[in-house]
Amino acid sequence: MIKGRGTQHTAQSRFHKQQVEADISHLSDESEQEELLFANPKTQFITVHPKTIINKVESPDIPMEYSLNPYQGCEHGCVYCYARPTHEYWDYNSGLDFETKILVKSNAAELLKKEIHHPKWQVAPVVMAGNTDVYQPGERHLKLTRSLLEVFARFRHPVGIITKNAMLERDLDLLAQLAQDNLVVVNLSLTTLDRDLKAVLEPRTSRPERMLRVIEKLRAANVPVRVMMAPVIPSLNDHEIMVLAKAAKEAGAQDFTYQVVRLNGPVGENFKEWVKQAFPDRGRKIVGQIEDMHGGHLNDSRFGTRMRGEGHWADSIRQQYRLAKRKYFTEPFDFRFNTRLFHQFREGQMQIPF
Repeated sequence: MIKGRGTQHTAQSRFHKQQVEADISHLSDESEQEELLFANPKTQFITVHPKTIINKVESPDIPMEYSLNPYQGCEHGCVYCYARPTHEYWDYNSGLDFETKILVKSNAAELLKKEIHHPKWQVAPVVMAGNTDVYQPGERHLKLTRSLLEVFARFRHPVGIITKNAMLERDLDLLAQLAQDNLVVVNLSLTTLDRDLKAVLEPRTSRPERMLRVIEKLRAANVPVRVMMAPVIPSLNDHEIMVLAKAAKEAGAQDFTYQVVRLNGPVGENFKEWVKQAFPDRGRKIVGQIEDMHGGHLNDSRFGTRMRGEGHWADSIRQQYRLAKRKYFTEPFDFRFNTRLFHQFREGQMQIPF
């Protein structure tokens, strides 16, 4: 397998009728062929200059009104990622290209200032991100996410964060400042407590123990935290629902939710190739159970069903989740974003703190 990467092949784009491939017929050994094509594929950061940065979310089963993505593509390498097909619209493939060709929106902070301070902007929480992770490895030196948080803090504008990476601890100063006025909530995606599984399922995300320590630090700074077990995959991590919920609660998380795996577009073929190599003993079983949750298909685009599934396996997951909620999360998570301060700022009634 390709070390440090989720996808194990390039995956042809749906929009390309032809595909160019290297001639490796002179190599008889399969391992030599893989080494030539895929040995340590380097990550490329490609600067782009979009005209807008805030996206209106139209899906009725996604609880956010606006999203913001400073990056397209994601180096985390989560093999199941529903965002992979979006890379094809940039003329790249949803396999290795998605993990190794990262589009960087270098003007993101300036665009955000312009858009939220426009007279016609109606304040509403903006979630970073609805597509790829805002704290993926490249953020460590690019710092786009931090620059965006600085804008939200300066304008006293509500923001939500979704991430699988403990790097957000770096921005604890800004998160704590926003949290003082109910302007931020952090959603940490924690899929498994098994380090070996995590290493092949989502190879460049943070270790489970690091994520739990981040929850503790966020809560010590009074930053609201929800843990999302996303996705739940039958015969891979569904048996961890109770233990993961318990660990999240003990670390200080205030809420716990889940989504079942959904393999949209070409992600299904990527996943089948991956699971065949990573878990040859149960690959077919896993694929069959995912299909069982989605009406016999890997791809499920039905609003209201695609994230929860249906059938025997979906019911089993749902029952475990409900039990975990009753046992460990008895208090409702009644968080409401503060939108009043942005209005006051725009009307000139507040002083910019920095």
